[in-house]
Amino acid sequence: MPANGHSIPVITPPSGAHETFTDAKAAVRRLKELYDQACTFLCETFEQSVSGDQPDTRFRAFYPEISLTTTSHAQIDTRLSFGHVSAPGTYSTTITRPDLFENYLIQQISLLFEHHGVAVWIGLSDTPIPVHFAVANEPDITVPQEGAMSFPLRDVFDVPDLSSTNDDIVNGVAQIGENGAGPLAPFTAQRVDYSLARLSHYTATKPEDFQNYVLFTNYQFYVEEFEAFARQMLADPNSGYNAFVGPGHHEITTHDQVLPVLEKLPQMPSYHLKRVDGSGVTLVNIGVGPSNAKTATDHIAVLRPHAWLMVGHCAGLRNSQRLGDFVLAHAYLREDKVLDDDLPLWVPIPPLAEIQIALEQAVAEVTELKGYELKRIMRTGTVATLDNRNWELRDQSGPVQRLSQSRAIALDMESATIAANGFRFRVPYGTLLCVSDKPLHGELKLPGMASDFYKSQVSRHLLIGIQAMETLRDMPIERIHSRKLRSFEETAFL
Repeated sequence: MPANGHSIPVITPPSGAHETFTDAKAAVRRLKELYDQACTFLCETFEQSVSGDQPDTRFRAFYPEISLTTTSHAQIDTRLSFGHVSAPGTYSTTITRPDLFENYLIQQISLLFEHHGVAVWIGLSDTPIPVHFAVANEPDITVPQEGAMSFPLRDVFDVPDLSSTNDDIVNGVAQIGENGAGPLAPFTAQRVDYSLARLSHYTATKPEDFQNYVLFTNYQFYVEEFEAFARQMLADPNSGYNAFVGPGHHEITTHDQVLPVLEKLPQMPSYHLKRVDGSGVTLVNIGVGPSNAKTATDHIAVLRPHAWLMVGHCAGLRNSQRLGDFVLAHAYLREDKVLDDDLPLWVPIPPLAEIQIALEQAVAEVTELKGYELKRIMRTGTVATLDNRNWELRDQSGPVQRLSQSRAIALDMESATIAANGFRFRVPYGTLLCVSDKPLHGELKLPGMASDFYKSQVSRHLLIGIQAMETLRDMPIERIHSRKLRSFEETAFL
């Protein structure tokens, strides 16, 4: 409130009443209309205000929302892990970027109609859109840093509010809203916008380029293999892949095009082998450490991928292992520490049958080893994830005893984090690692240590990950999204 005691008038675009819809495509069209109207209003008023004196009004626009009310306890198809609410009541969610999430929204809304037989309401919420997010898709508009304008930005426009941007829904601590509605989706619009902005910053690619199947790695070699594979696919008109995108938003559509290399790569460079329907494969080089693994998955989760897998290097803990052997994680020893506050250590991270089978089948197909022979190059068991890369330099009596008691067969710094965040965000997850060193047995990760066997296995490792993803892509998503990942009271949206 200004010093004279008078409140500043607030100008908003026209609102209109909430409307009911029983057609998912029509509902999403209305969401797009409301969102575009709000963003256009904020972009135009911001451009008019940014170079002048402080306006004597405040400009505000709101996210659109979807709401549903059902009074029935009718039993739904219990085989499904999503697409329905758990009890009678009112449920709602704010929506951002309906253009980016169009197919997802149509699918989720259609399931609500199918399972509950009631209409959804579409209208404006009471959650303001921060101006930073409204102008994010306008390349010619940037929001100056605090102090660069002649007036405080937050006095005229809404800015990101971290007090309401959180993971309470996915962490299971969300409360019923002031309007009496429970959550309909796992993320609010502002939480999604926050991650979309972070994704562009950390990966130097657009959220639109991310595909439904995501591979994470901790080694640059896999990037080179991925680009080589992508060029083979672009050279094959029957592959189903139509483009390859690298950092800097550079895209090629034929195998012989040059992909520019950035002088300075982002923190987690990402590469996308695209299909028209978004069912391609994304590779993210997260580097080393659980912090990067958590950061990447925190933000990619809002895109609601159908699966993510870790394909990276690890330390083999058994003398019977060789450099280049594969490790298929069936359990995780979580000592990464970055998720302890969000997902307590007493929460088990179960293996997902569909993912495990796809990975094992992919190893068999690529290596041409079957059944009992597969055990020569692959072990299944516990993967330990630590937050200390140089754990070998500490007193080994403690760590080694824990590793032995847990029956761990491999150790890294990312896999448990990625799996645990997959569990937390209800994204199907899995891990297939390649042994690059054996520190307990004198084979440290040093130049010249790699054998020919190791080199040949690493060159096939990425192909195994891609093959597993292609197997998962051929499955109905109802099978991939396991009920293991759903809690007692879940959001209807996946």
